[in-house]
Amino acid sequence: MVQEALKEIQRGVAEIIDFERIQTLVKRYFETGETYYVKAGFDPTAPDLHLGHTVLIQKMAQLQRYGATVQFLIGDFTGMIGDPSGKNETRKKLDRETVLKNAQTYKEQVFKILDPQKTEVMFNSAWLEDLGAAGMIELATTFSVARMLEREDFEKRYKSQTPISISEFLYPLLQGYDSVAMKCDIEMGGTDQKFNLLMGRQLQRVYNVGKEQAVVMMPLLEGLDGVQKMSKSLGNYIGVTDAPGDMFGKILSISDTLMWRYYELLSAKTLGEIEALKIDVASGAVHPKHAKEMLAVEITAKYHGEVAAKEAKAEFDKVHANHELPSDMETFTCKGPVWIAKALVDAGLEPSTKQARRDIAQGAVRLDQEKIEDEQLQLEVGEYVLQVGKRKFMKLKVV
Repeated sequence: MVQEALKEIQRGVAEIIDFERIQTLVKRYFETGETYYVKAGFDPTAPDLHLGHTVLIQKMAQLQRYGATVQFLIGDFTGMIGDPSGKNETRKKLDRETVLKNAQTYKEQVFKILDPQKTEVMFNSAWLEDLGAAGMIELATTFSVARMLEREDFEKRYKSQTPISISEFLYPLLQGYDSVAMKCDIEMGGTDQKFNLLMGRQLQRVYNVGKEQAVVMMPLLEGLDGVQKMSKSLGNYIGVTDAPGDMFGKILSISDTLMWRYYELLSAKTLGEIEALKIDVASGAVHPKHAKEMLAVEITAKYHGEVAAKEAKAEFDKVHANHELPSDMETFTCKGPVWIAKALVDAGLEPSTKQARRDIAQGAVRLDQEKIEDEQLQLEVGEYVLQVGKRKFMKLKVV
């Protein structure tokens, strides 16, 4: 049982530091029932989460099944500074009101994955605000500027003479101090967080906590393009709060190769079940599209329920397999006659008339289910159905 648990804990992980400690904690749990504490911090710099964030949260939920109490840390204090990891410039400072508002949405979203009975939601302002000037100075003496500049992103910015604020030097120290205050046994984060995660180990030692946290680093999930990490700024993300139909459709749009990456990091299926499915797909017993539909239904159901997931699949099949129109479409009204490219932009289906013309030329725009070939088309008074690509639809009423 212990070995099976440890195998699942290692699933999809990029790197573990001090795996022996994790083995000891899990073994003790199965023998005595004693819990251990797993910390993961999230700075609420945006109001919602995407599936890239859930890679970490799902690993935390898995650890809960093997005895962990999750310390879900909301960085309401550090969020006002902003994590400099992977950044080539200083982040814009957030006000406290925005941070707290975003934090509330995080709490609502994570319990779709985590067990509330085995989760402690914590805010680092509880101890960092009490640290005071003297405590902050003492904390700053635990690490040298030279060591801080060894960090890759700081080193690049320093060499390129890009400004680095003192507050950014403080950020990893404050994240490390969170581990001191929380007395956690394991800290989790993405691979881009390694410097900050190791800081926690060091500061637990410096402040004589009596333990040094193990570190579990998860890979950064690729977005819909299969290349860049999932990010709202890159537009390649699947949001936890996306509508069921949008979530289902986005998952089906990923490549057959990327599908297995999503299975490994996002599915509740065991490694054995995934391997068996891979074999069935490779042999032709299961079509890749069906395997992807299974994944899309599972993930959509996790955030919206089984009924909504099945309805999303039925609607997708209706529109894409049977080439019918969606059951529910928004209506946009404008005065006519109107140029087709402008109508597409005004209706929110295209970002610019230039992109609209490009999509028309590529055959990606349909009017009443027929491809548009004339990019100068003028729409007279009447009602139409506009479509861009496979997932964007809009009823257009020209008056």
